[in-house]
Amino acid sequence: MAFDRLKSEIAMLLVQMENQPEDLWELHEQTLEKLNELRALGMPVPQDLVDLEEKLTRDLEQFNASK
Repeated sequence: MAFDRLKSEIAMLLVQMENQPEDLWELHEQTLEKLNELRALGMPVPQDLVDLEEKLTRDLEQFNASK
C-alpha cells in the first residue's frame, strides 16, 4: 500500500507542477522526497520518474543560473 500511496502523491505533485509553475522549487523538493521514500522502501522507481527527476534538476539549475 505504501507504493500506491506514493504513486498517488507523485501524481498529485505532477498536477501541481502544471498548475503552479511558480512553485517549481517546492514541488521539485517534494517530488524528490517521494522518490527517495520509494527508494528507502526498496521499491523500484519507474524510469519515467527517474527521467522526470533528472529533468526537474536540470530545469532548476538553468532557472537558477538565469537569475
